Amino acid sequence: MPLLTILSCKILQDEVVHILENDPSLDEILVVANGQEADFTSKLQKAGLSYQLLSPDKLSVDTESYKSDPNRYSVMVYMVELALHEFPKILKTEVYKLLEGLIQYSSGILLFYGLCGNVFDKIETDFEHLGTSCPVRILRDDTRTVDDCVGATLGGCGEYLSTLKKFSDQGTFLFTPMFAHAWREIMRVDPDNPEKTIKMLRKVNEITGYKRVAKIRTGLNHTDDFDEKVAEFAEIFDFEVLEIKGCQNIFENCYTSIKKEIVGH
Repeated sequence: MPLLTILSCKILQDEVVHILENDPSLDEILVVANGQEADFTSKLQKAGLSYQLLSPDKLSVDTESYKSDPNRYSVMVYMVELALHEFPKILKTEVYKLLEGLIQYSSGILLFYGLCGNVFDKIETDFEHLGTSCPVRILRDDTRTVDDCVGATLGGCGEYLSTLKKFSDQGTFLFTPMFAHAWREIMRVDPDNPEKTIKMLRKVNEITGYKRVAKIRTGLNHTDDFDEKVAEFAEIFDFEVLEIKGCQNIFENCYTSIKKEIVGH
């Protein structure tokens, strides 16, 4: 059986846990210990899922037995540094570099990413020369690659566009649980002088017309204190709090699709 690699933005770690805990055919979970895995492995433990940590420097040795065992199906998870989210071109360079390495150890790779500023619009095409030896796939709906993690969580491009139109009268931040958890990191709030950054963000919000934050109910509970984190954000910026419904359809469908694609190859 194959070794599927999930290369994921840390923002989507809850969705990865959801996929893994709902696949009864999964024999092994492998997690690359690259310094970005602590929150993710903690959530695996809380979900009652066992895993093996692998050194990024020894993947060629550590993954050989998993990939070559015909009786076991394994998933390896590689979490990518969240800070790269702010720099799309650097993100693309780093992800492509990771892919070049991971294809050596994988039967297939699923990226838990969207277009992310359009830097991943050709990623499947760029790696299609691998054929069935290691197909590379990215999150997509029925028509195209999703725009970003929020678009994936809302259910696809159509749902995302509809949501943006719904909130077009005023700027609205769309927060998933992990986005709420990591908003200070994402918005690069200086931990040594947070008030300076927050003062600047208030000014930016005023100029751009952002006045609301909407909680996306994903149906998952792997990240604690979602409501409290959103309430904190709303209080700091004097925002109205709304609530909308998300789903796991994109993640489940894309995972099922690549799993079917590589099983038997």
